[in-house]
Amino acid sequence: MNPHRRNLLTASILTGLASVAPAVAGAATASPARKTSKELAPTPPMGWNSWNSFATTITEVQALENARIMADKLLPSGYDVFTVDIQWYEPNANSYEYRKGAELTMDANGRLLPAPNRFPTAANGGGFKALADQVHKLGMKFGIHVMRGIPRQAVRANTPVLGTQYRAQDIANTNSICTWNPDMYGVDMSKPGAQAYYDSIFALYASWGVDFVKMDDMSRPYDANWPEIEAAQKAIRKTGRPIALSLSPGETDLKWALHVPNYAQMWRISDDFWDEWKLLHEQFTRLENWNPYMGANSWPDADMLPLGRLALGERDTKFTPDEQRTLMTLWSIARSPLIMGGDLRHLDERTLALLTNPEVLAVNQRSTANRPHRADAGTRIWSAQPAGKGNVYYLALFNTGDSATELAFDLSRLNLGGRQVKCRDLWARRDLAPVNGSVRQALAPHASVLLQLTA
Repeated sequence: MNPHRRNLLTASILTGLASVAPAVAGAATASPARKTSKELAPTPPMGWNSWNSFATTITEVQALENARIMADKLLPSGYDVFTVDIQWYEPNANSYEYRKGAELTMDANGRLLPAPNRFPTAANGGGFKALADQVHKLGMKFGIHVMRGIPRQAVRANTPVLGTQYRAQDIANTNSICTWNPDMYGVDMSKPGAQAYYDSIFALYASWGVDFVKMDDMSRPYDANWPEIEAAQKAIRKTGRPIALSLSPGETDLKWALHVPNYAQMWRISDDFWDEWKLLHEQFTRLENWNPYMGANSWPDADMLPLGRLALGERDTKFTPDEQRTLMTLWSIARSPLIMGGDLRHLDERTLALLTNPEVLAVNQRSTANRPHRADAGTRIWSAQPAGKGNVYYLALFNTGDSATELAFDLSRLNLGGRQVKCRDLWARRDLAPVNGSVRQALAPHASVLLQLTA
């Protein structure tokens, strides 16, 4: 843990202990779990997720098409987590909306299964095993999206909980419902059989070869859902398979900042993020707030990268080129996970270059001492350092205003004052003229620059 993070964590504990008492208690009991899962995400996860481009509709054919392109184009740069997002169990899913009362594909123990009409290799109980095997052969990890709780369909049928005398109606909390998806009820973790249900679904995922689970309807409201968060992590440990857990959606409540890193490797800090400047602008504050809790195996997640072809193929990203670079610069300097959301079958060279710049990705994957700085209105400033290099700094300057500006940064703020400093533009991958005393950068509206400064 870097000193900045440690000091801020200590301050948070001293000032916020009363408000997070349940969280601290949970975190204390969970330290062995965190130790055993430490290598699941030593750096921010990088990958691809189907939501931004396919909504609920992705098929096995489409998944494999994207996986092969990902292995060819993105895996060499470190993007290695391939994730099938929501409602793979809904045979007739067709949009970003959810069909209330839809018949879901489910086994006799109330566990959701891939719909065979969309995933043919899932027929006859095959699940995602064959698809996961294909992704693994490409050298990547396989991930799935799941919802918190137990299917309402299972509760109606009162299916048995695998390996127990209990049934779905014994463990369901029918008052705990997702406000935006009609598929599930919550699980009452005080009831006998509740943990066994979670154990059963994660055992199924492990048998398929799942490496990453994005678990939705979890992080909000956290104070209601933390028992199920703990149950999911306990079930993962019981499988013996190294499965990374990502909690969604946010905004995760900062009161639980001492709890969540003990049970998940990444967690959402906002609701769904899309290609709108207003939403990108709001992420600056959230990433600043969560920065003290960021570190190995503990990644505040600013959500997927809505770049390239989106929205069921209907359009390309609405972000301007400057906004796209600002997005990647912010996610990198703040070390958010990098999960591409666009349809890779339409990946263009400019977007590919944006995703795979090795000098920018090094900031995301290998920097330390990441921190925001006080800045004038309409601007944002972050710095970081390459690990183990005390006289080298990364500096990100952002113009978040709607008109052009010149941003000046006094190098004494990084203890680089009074000497000549080498300067490199990481996006352009070229050296600039040395600077002395300050960095001055003219920036268009919503634009940014990412520099490396070497004394």
